[in-house]
Amino acid sequence: MMQVHDFTFLFGIGLFFAFMDAYGIGANDVANSFATSVGSGSITLAQALIIACFCEFGGAFLLGANTTETIKGGIVETSLYKAQPEILMLTMVCALIGSSTWVLFATSRGWPVSTTHAIVGAICGAGISAFGSDGIQWSGITKIVLSWVVSPVCAGIVCALIFGATQFLVLRHENSFQRGLIAIPAYFGIALTVNVFYIIFKGAPDSSLKSDSNVGIAVGIALGVGAFVFLWCFFFLRPFLRRRIQDSENLRWFHLFYIPFVKPQGKVPEVVEEKSGKAADADLEAGEGKADASLVELETKEKSFAQKFKGALTHGLTQEVNISHDENTNAVHDHATKYDRDTERLFSAVQVITACFTSFAHGSNDVANAIGPLATIFYIWENANIDVKKAPVPVWILAFGGIAIDLGLMTYGYHVMRTLGNKMTYMSPTRGFSAEMGTSITILTCSKLGLPVSSTHCITGATSAIGLMSGGGFKSLNWRLLLGVFAGWIATLPAAGVVAGLMFAFVSRSPMLV
Repeated sequence: MMQVHDFTFLFGIGLFFAFMDAYGIGANDVANSFATSVGSGSITLAQALIIACFCEFGGAFLLGANTTETIKGGIVETSLYKAQPEILMLTMVCALIGSSTWVLFATSRGWPVSTTHAIVGAICGAGISAFGSDGIQWSGITKIVLSWVVSPVCAGIVCALIFGATQFLVLRHENSFQRGLIAIPAYFGIALTVNVFYIIFKGAPDSSLKSDSNVGIAVGIALGVGAFVFLWCFFFLRPFLRRRIQDSENLRWFHLFYIPFVKPQGKVPEVVEEKSGKAADADLEAGEGKADASLVELETKEKSFAQKFKGALTHGLTQEVNISHDENTNAVHDHATKYDRDTERLFSAVQVITACFTSFAHGSNDVANAIGPLATIFYIWENANIDVKKAPVPVWILAFGGIAIDLGLMTYGYHVMRTLGNKMTYMSPTRGFSAEMGTSITILTCSKLGLPVSSTHCITGATSAIGLMSGGGFKSLNWRLLLGVFAGWIATLPAAGVVAGLMFAFVSRSPMLV
């Protein structure tokens, strides 16, 4: 019979593959979340990574407990493992192996797949390998599968409402810039209200406000914060954006906080025209010569271990995401309606905030895919029983998953960003803002309900809705890319399940477990 702290090797292996699974989530799903922001040009890849490092960790740490409960105890029939808790440990370890293997493979190919599909399929594969079809709680699977269908539709509807309202009230008018200046504070206030409500109402694992009886308190606080943000944006952000974009004043970011008292700063310096003729050619040749000499010098110097490690960490920061498009993508872009450039620049400011919220929402939901099985493994190792549903998720596990997600995006996320970005449809700041807000609201709502929805499904549904409303109808969407994404979704669940099931069948016959 299993004793406390038996099978420590399984706990160690589970810890490693949980990290790899969360790393793959960061490299794949988080990249989906930021693809619209980077594709529209509102933020750079480096800025997206910096935002994610804080927001993904915050969402995982503060709001990651509810969906973790669904993953860790809502799929396998835990009662069958009562006599041998170590077999449930092995089931979850094999599930992490199957999920992380597939997600990392797909990411290396630039395929945006659902990590929720991967972990659910892997747990099913390992559970069936252990006890056949009786080893799975099919009611729990039905709940999750239903969320896969509902989430992209809901995200698409919410996104369509937001973008449709923006088109009707702002973009289609001659004075769209002035209308945008009025809309921006309202959008900021709404975004903050929704997110603050979920943070307070759902709360951290030990929050006293997450009871349904306190929903009124959460609503009141959220509305208060939203009203304050609206007023601040109206009196500070709005004049700052007007002066910086419309009047082309040379304002710095810190002027935002006291803009009513800032004197006119003059125009933004114009870019100096490039040299032409022989002078330009001479400068170019001289520059190339210096660059070649510097390159040779760098190659002759052997990099230290610290330099190599730093290079590996920052590799993802230097990659180009909006690479050249093919003819099919260019045709999709040509069918999209282009709006006033200055108005689009206004919404770049809002998109930075919605990118933060989407990242926060993603961390709150998808961290469960990696740490749910790890929470089960850790509980059995600590207690030698299978009552995992009664145990709260340890804070250190939430933090562990958040850190791994950040590293995955930082070092490997550019692969999937290249696939989405501007390739699915033409993406501008107003479109990206609408997609991200619709996605974040959908994910946070489903996360509150305990549904481990796929952020890949949500952002794809939102982006598809944007494409259909971009002016060219069906021609404004890259259907070839969409079909490829759908194919990846279909392959994910069985691929991860087969790997996990075969791994369980092989390892369960090990002398260390028999």
